[in-house]
Amino acid sequence: MSDDQPVPCGRRGRIDLPLIAWLTVIWMLLWSGATWGNLISGVVVAVVLCVLFPLPPVELGLRLRPLGILLLAKYLLHDIIAASHKVALLAWSGRVGPAAVVRVPLRCRTDLMLAATAVAVSSVPGGALIEVNAVTATLYLHVSDADDPENVARTRASVWRLERLVVRAFGTRDELERVRQEPPSVERDSLGDAP
Repeated sequence: MSDDQPVPCGRRGRIDLPLIAWLTVIWMLLWSGATWGNLISGVVVAVVLCVLFPLPPVELGLRLRPLGILLLAKYLLHDIIAASHKVALLAWSGRVGPAAVVRVPLRCRTDLMLAATAVAVSSVPGGALIEVNAVTATLYLHVSDADDPENVARTRASVWRLERLVVRAFGTRDELERVRQEPPSVERDSLGDAP
């Protein structure tokens, strides 16, 4: 069997038992009952589907690192509380500083790490994720209270730290090496984005 041919249930010649179990559960739910007949026919239908329509192997590139996940959760919890406090103080003070759209180029270019970083960034109050450019691995954020260039620099540094924590929690070795490098330099572009 060559590498180009599909394999049963996406696992190099093996039946994928979790997929068979899942399809059997779906079958039993469709037939509204947990009977022996539904169970046996569900297993038969699931095996036939897996043999006739094999799924290709999927490599997510996802690694679960418990310590990295804990560090990410701790940082996000702290960041959410601190940002909520800052936004509340801004709202109560009545002082509204100018907002800005900040361009933050990321070091990781895989869709999974871009999406995970974007979700983590968008969960923190005080800014909003406007766009994720997957081609250039760039996030565009709307940041409130951006009258000070130091605030913009802190925003970028915070996103880069969050990217590093996301990769430490879920990334591959190549991505870990990539986030150990210095963040990309950010220059003023034609849209007037602050450095």
